[in-house]
Amino acid sequence: MTLNPSICLKDANLLDVRKGELVGLCNIFVEAGMIVDVSGRDPETAQLVIDVKGKTVMPGLCDAHVHVVAATASFPDLERWAGSYTTARAGQILSGMLSRGFTTVRDCGGADFGIAQAVDEGFLIGPRVLFCGHAISQTGGHGDMRGKADDWEACTCCHGLGTIVDGVPEVRRACRNELRKGAHFIKIMASGGVSSPTDRISNTQFALDEITAAVEEAEATETYVAAHVYTARAAKRVLKCGVRSIEHGNLIDDEVMDLMIEKGAFLVPTMSTHEVLKSEGLEGGLTVEMHEKVDEVVEAGYRTHKRAHEKGVKLVFGTDLLGAMHRHQLLEFSIRSKFQTPIEIIRSATLTAAELFNMVGRVGEIVPGAYADLIVIDGDPVIDIKYLQDPDRYLKLIMKDGKIYKNAI
Repeated sequence: MTLNPSICLKDANLLDVRKGELVGLCNIFVEAGMIVDVSGRDPETAQLVIDVKGKTVMPGLCDAHVHVVAATASFPDLERWAGSYTTARAGQILSGMLSRGFTTVRDCGGADFGIAQAVDEGFLIGPRVLFCGHAISQTGGHGDMRGKADDWEACTCCHGLGTIVDGVPEVRRACRNELRKGAHFIKIMASGGVSSPTDRISNTQFALDEITAAVEEAEATETYVAAHVYTARAAKRVLKCGVRSIEHGNLIDDEVMDLMIEKGAFLVPTMSTHEVLKSEGLEGGLTVEMHEKVDEVVEAGYRTHKRAHEKGVKLVFGTDLLGAMHRHQLLEFSIRSKFQTPIEIIRSATLTAAELFNMVGRVGEIVPGAYADLIVIDGDPVIDIKYLQDPDRYLKLIMKDGKIYKNAI
């Protein structure tokens, strides 16, 4: 890793993600971690000149659904780990993400201000971390990891990826507490899930006034709510309450998709995690009962997300991988290529992600005023998405915040 006050990437073949094409050679100038100029001016004015030799330069990638502290797929086990051990394991996960070209990730439960700050200050190496803190769950919801025989009283303190609350006052208090600690958004568990022991995929979770309370608290601090949701029934409830981001959504229908378009909401499919959980979930820590839920959502997801894309729902790149399965992060590209073109997938991991994050102009494109998050690819990913799927072979340079983490040009 090197830090330079003034850098120029010379003869960069810039990928304009808005136009969806390579726009030709230019010089990209970086100062104090920001892009300050994209032009043909003399590169020798910079203190460090890196000759890209005509290779593709594109924005660093964004993953809108990760769990950087989930070094195991067994959330009950995760709750018993020491915080120091969890952070150490998270460091390995984060560095892996950056090595694949991801420079911004949105953590949907588990990461906190400490991990985000450690990355910002260079004590952990990884992408920029946007976090919700702990996901908000009801008793018996997707964040409640107690088994049927566990009679101990769930407290409202935080364990693992989530915190358990019931009733409007507790929801408000939990949301305010996460926002107090710097959360970039609020995440609620609004339906059943695969990795929780006592609910079903078809469950709806939280009453409407509880969901509305979470939305009100997020909007009061000028941010938004993301909701873990699988079914159409659950999705309609949260969208009507003002939730902005639907996570997973494998079982939504046309009515929900139309509602999402009407409200400008985002869909974050996490197709890779369902694919990999099917083959590796038991080895990764899922119980047999949890693993049996996976089949409910895998095949439906292919049909649903293809339909959502065709209708014009805003799809954002997300993976939601757990434990050793994080290594499959780039699998999402090939899965989505069955119904999206390469540039559409790239936009989902750049421009559309930036829109969801409320970071348009700062991440997801190479323009003056944006963070200097850049990757250099030996090939044209607009022609073939394979160039983003083999970083050891094709990913030649990684820059985040103007710091160079890999240079193999």
